[in-house]
Amino acid sequence: MNADSKITREVVTRFHNAFERHCPENLDDLIGEGCVLENTAPAPDGARYEGREACLEFWKGIASSANLAFEAEEIWASQDRGIIRWRLRWGDSAANRVRGVNSMRVRDGKIVEGRGYVKG
Repeated sequence: MNADSKITREVVTRFHNAFERHCPENLDDLIGEGCVLENTAPAPDGARYEGREACLEFWKGIASSANLAFEAEEIWASQDRGIIRWRLRWGDSAANRVRGVNSMRVRDGKIVEGRGYVKG
């Protein structure tokens, strides 16, 4: 694994851990200026957020929700790209869960692009 891939993996892992541990404050140092986020909803294309503050506000809202439980299935990185495959639960029933993936781009140690997808 080259140096860029190691940095990307570290940043993407820290990003995911903020959601798993419900620590939105841990996102502050991870989001870059000019970040672009495409959310999983609403279908079919998802909402688009542009700029560091808009992305940070959206992601912090999710990370702070005690009703949501994220679990990583896999975190992968190569160069400036990172992939997080995850499971999300919001209740005990099998109907209260979904699997998805985030495709991330990291530049200068900060996330500058995030695109979320879920299994339909």
